[in-house]
Amino acid sequence: MTKRRAILEMGMGNDLHGGDYTKAAIRAVQDALHHSSLTFIRTLGIDKSTLEVNVTIGVQHPDKVDTDAVAATLPVGKVTVKAVKGGLDVPDDEVDDTAVIANAGIEVWIDGA
Repeated sequence: MTKRRAILEMGMGNDLHGGDYTKAAIRAVQDALHHSSLTFIRTLGIDKSTLEVNVTIGVQHPDKVDTDAVAATLPVGKVTVKAVKGGLDVPDDEVDDTAVIANAGIEVWIDGA
């Protein structure tokens, strides 16, 4: 059986002080999740554990994202997280601080015909 993407949801998150890329990524994922209600899972009787959930995080420094910590915040499915170059850093040179802005794309795949 082939997989079909059933959901694509986007979110944005930030860490305004501290430059924590993982915190910004988790907030982006939570933002995306709060825009979704996967009612079709219950309606169609789909086993939540069979869902394939792919998360892409965009930040300026992808290597600074703890993808395991991000994955742990997803409530269902077999989760994979990858971090890529994207997002935005907004430096404040006066106080040596950086606001980190992350984007998240969450795809949910189900078995389809």
